[in-house]
Amino acid sequence: MRVKINGQEIEAAAGETILEAARRHDIPIPTLCYHAAFGGQGHCRLCLVEVAAQGDKRLVASCTYPITAEIEVSTSTPLIERLRGDIIRLLYRQAPGSELMQDLAREYGCLDEFITEDNREQERCILCRLCVNACTALGASAISAVLRGVDKKIATPYDEASEACLGCGACAHICPTGAIPLQDEGGNRTIWKRDFELLPCEVCGRPFITPEQRDYLIARQDDLDTGLLCDDCRRTRVARQMEPFR
Repeated sequence: MRVKINGQEIEAAAGETILEAARRHDIPIPTLCYHAAFGGQGHCRLCLVEVAAQGDKRLVASCTYPITAEIEVSTSTPLIERLRGDIIRLLYRQAPGSELMQDLAREYGCLDEFITEDNREQERCILCRLCVNACTALGASAISAVLRGVDKKIATPYDEASEACLGCGACAHICPTGAIPLQDEGGNRTIWKRDFELLPCEVCGRPFITPEQRDYLIARQDDLDTGLLCDDCRRTRVARQMEPFR
């Protein structure tokens, strides 16, 4: 169906979200809690847009709003920019230690508006829950949102090393604000207060995967066709296997 975004007519599939349709046509809409692997959550509301349909206008989260009819969308209006500024102010105050939030606060002119408390100066988490989604998708569920109100945070059970953790680092890699420390050094990985051994790639020898993650992949038969390979060597092998078909 035809949808108009910022005056530009595009073709959208019924049921896909405004954000998905906009991204397919390279129309920028800012996001923080969205990831294509999990779809929209609507937590941060940074992706607010204005939808006009049948003479009515309203603000919606573009990452969760499905397109079911012809609509007109505005991704930036004075009201939307003011609301996004308010959202950035709140999230920056919550996570002043994040370079991403500092950059956004600078862009929206609120970087110097707050004097943070000493115990929150290094806080980077905005509670977007992408890390929890990634961990759950892997079947580990080693982390979750705990506590309530201003004390709410993402943590392992009782803030202790979790036996369920695979040490895969998916949570750290998907985090938009760099809130989850992950350290790889000397063939070892430290994450969520737990140390893991790293096994080497069969080809290049670079330590890259924990035994726990390897066993998980083998159990799911995700790694049987390419062996114990790092991402770079895996891509190289797959590319070579595809050469005869080109």
